[in-house]
Amino acid sequence: YPHIDAAERAEELFEICLGATRGEVKPVMAVHDLRMISMWRTPVGEAAGIVAQMQALEGQDGILSVSLAHGFPWGDVPDASAKVIVVADNDAGAAAAAANSLGEKIWSLRESTHPTGLTIDQALDHAAAAAAGPIVMADLGDNAGVGAPSDSTFILRRMLQRETPDVASGVYWDPIAVRFCKEGGEGATIDLRIGGKVGVTSGDPVDLQVVVRGILSEGRQRFGGSIIDMGETVWVSAANGQNLDLILNTNRAQTFHPDAFEQFGIDLARKKVVVVKSTQHFFAGFEPMAAEILYVTAPGAIPMDFANIDYQKFQQDYWPRHEDPRR
Repeated sequence: YPHIDAAERAEELFEICLGATRGEVKPVMAVHDLRMISMWRTPVGEAAGIVAQMQALEGQDGILSVSLAHGFPWGDVPDASAKVIVVADNDAGAAAAAANSLGEKIWSLRESTHPTGLTIDQALDHAAAAAAGPIVMADLGDNAGVGAPSDSTFILRRMLQRETPDVASGVYWDPIAVRFCKEGGEGATIDLRIGGKVGVTSGDPVDLQVVVRGILSEGRQRFGGSIIDMGETVWVSAANGQNLDLILNTNRAQTFHPDAFEQFGIDLARKKVVVVKSTQHFFAGFEPMAAEILYVTAPGAIPMDFANIDYQKFQQDYWPRHEDPRR
């Protein structure tokens, strides 16, 4: 997580199915229910170690494939909790033993792998004290990939109040503001009402005088091997001298890659702060250029307090709502 290995996993699945068709293997599966609602940021820390252990298990003792199905914390379905899935060659006992062993390992690391985040001011204080940027901040509460509007203004408003310099932020889904920028044209200075349009979790709109710096009829950004269509996309800069650049667009999507900014010629390396509306899919693209990555639990449509998500269909006891739901 982020999901940048879809092609490799598809190839792995194909090879196992092909082997089964040829009679070379007889896949059997075992599932271990973790009884957890969480997320695992697999590129770093203890979560990266879990992935390494999964890979090490594959190919040993007839184990064909090992997966951690993270689940989706905001998906209210009867079987929402995370699972370990192991496929073995004609050995259900080996599959179950591997799944249970890995499940116990993941359970033991639940506190250290559970996602956490900073408040807006904690993140901005940290960035202000940093020797160099860019400090990439993930706006966890406003990720369109989870279902949020991608037009919240909580971090933007606080940066304006604090006069945080050298900032790039996006992508804001705001077709109305994009239209006004198009009608004004590149180079126009206009008073623009940005974001805060969808609902209460978006915050209030921000009224800002901006310079329209760039307009693209078809914006693009990468995610792994895919190209994401951003629709009509504009670049505006605050006219207050704060060196604040914002990206607005018409196709609602989270921020995946520096392309979202750099397609306009914005040099992110010269920014102190880059705010991205994403939970984790931004990581693969932004990590190579980031001095540091911070996760920010700003208000928004996406609740990060997993213990108190208001599930209706998912009724199973789970951690962190219950200390040990396995009892």
